[in-house]
Amino acid sequence: MFVADGFETVLDGLAFGEGPRWHDGRLWFSDMHSQRVIALHPDGTAETIVEVPNDPSGLGWLPDGRLLVVSMRDRRVLRQEADGSLVEHANLSDVAPFHCNDMVVDRLGRAYVGNFGWDLHGGGGPRTTVLVRVDPDGSITVVAEELSFPNGMVISPDGATLVVAESMGACLTAFDIAADGSLSNRRRWAALPQGNLPDGICLDADGAIWSACPITGHVLRVREGGEILDRLDTGRGGAFACMLGDDDRRTLYVCTAGTSEPEACASARDARIERIRVDVAGTGRP
Repeated sequence: MFVADGFETVLDGLAFGEGPRWHDGRLWFSDMHSQRVIALHPDGTAETIVEVPNDPSGLGWLPDGRLLVVSMRDRRVLRQEADGSLVEHANLSDVAPFHCNDMVVDRLGRAYVGNFGWDLHGGGGPRTTVLVRVDPDGSITVVAEELSFPNGMVISPDGATLVVAESMGACLTAFDIAADGSLSNRRRWAALPQGNLPDGICLDADGAIWSACPITGHVLRVREGGEILDRLDTGRGGAFACMLGDDDRRTLYVCTAGTSEPEACASARDARIERIRVDVAGTGRP
């Protein structure tokens, strides 16, 4: 481990870290382009939990403790059983037009899953897409439309509000969550400064959101309405996701990398998990 510009590198040599989650005393994340889900102890010890051939992304857990993981390229949500095997939890290929990406799972086991909407790395043109809810029984419902690359998501501690990072919209968008998991009252939660497209996000106990920004390499702490409370510079080519962890939930873990291009990531293996201490603890989900 070493420290640079306030950030400490906890783990390096990764292909591309995404979807960090603090769970059972470890930071879980997807090393997307090496097709692994990894759990990282605060001392830097890492364990591969499961391999996902079609690239893992968002992570979450059912109330009984079983892991859910987004399988990107085949647009499925997989479930890890008690024996370690992966089975299909839901197939989103009929509703998601391109790769699935991040996901947040609520306390009842309902998973909200985003998708690219278009071929980001293959030269396709941007278009809006849908947000999908997967219920614990695997049933699928489109809960929002016309989103510009729905990516990182958080749910408030009371379970009443979902905030989605629209990466290509350069904004955070909020919805009210009804008792049945449906979404309503769509509104702009915050717009980000020019060039700071939001990717992975996490929520703190003051109601502010930390957003990792791939283009600038910054991690921004944003208040509802758009005020920037803190701006941290990782000094890397990109900051792609973040999560508040450790026992007091006051360590900000950040997934950084020099690029997000799949082939370059797989060969360069320059992605890292970095961390820095902050003042306000994490809360809500994930």
